[in-house]
Amino acid sequence: MGMHQFIQGLNDLELLRRAPGYFKYQEHTVAAHSFRVAEIAQLLADIEEDDGQKINWQMVYEKALNHDYTERFIGDIKTPVKYATHDLRQRLAQVEAHMTENFIQNEIPARLQARYQRRLSEGKDESLEGRILSVADKVDLLYESFGEIQKGNPESVYTEIFRESLTTILQFDQMASTRYFIKEMLPELLNEEFLDKPRLVKLTQEIIAAHQQTK
Repeated sequence: MGMHQFIQGLNDLELLRRAPGYFKYQEHTVAAHSFRVAEIAQLLADIEEDDGQKINWQMVYEKALNHDYTERFIGDIKTPVKYATHDLRQRLAQVEAHMTENFIQNEIPARLQARYQRRLSEGKDESLEGRILSVADKVDLLYESFGEIQKGNPESVYTEIFRESLTTILQFDQMASTRYFIKEMLPELLNEEFLDKPRLVKLTQEIIAAHQQTK
């Protein structure tokens, strides 16, 4: 029992396509997504640290790099389907957790199993590092959807993914890094040139306004 299957799984992630079943102009893989999330999480953690927060950098990188590794077992399920009902989301999580546990027990050397239990478990917890992961994951998803909207993709699902991503990001607006994204990065993104710009700008303003009304 070595680490061969773990390394082999990285190849699987390189073949797994994001947002399966929808027309897209640019394909994204789970492996590429994990790299981007790690880079975004690094940026968000920098902002939090600059704001005076104490960052566990090991956990930032472990959570970001490994957060979707277990998708090698069940694949990347369409976002609207994955979140269709709470019960479905729970059932998918249970299947994934069971397959992950079997993988660790059967493929990871005993002396490393505790580490991989930590790395391959759900990383989006209430810790600062877990919240950074939650935001970083949605920032990347928002950028993926924006890329398709910018290219004129007729699939309405990308607008819904943009909406869901931004709505989730706003739930973490108590974090300095989230406020930075909303105030500095999002306006720059929306300043890009694309055909449906007025509609997306209006949608973004509505989402932000609706969030502020609930506070």
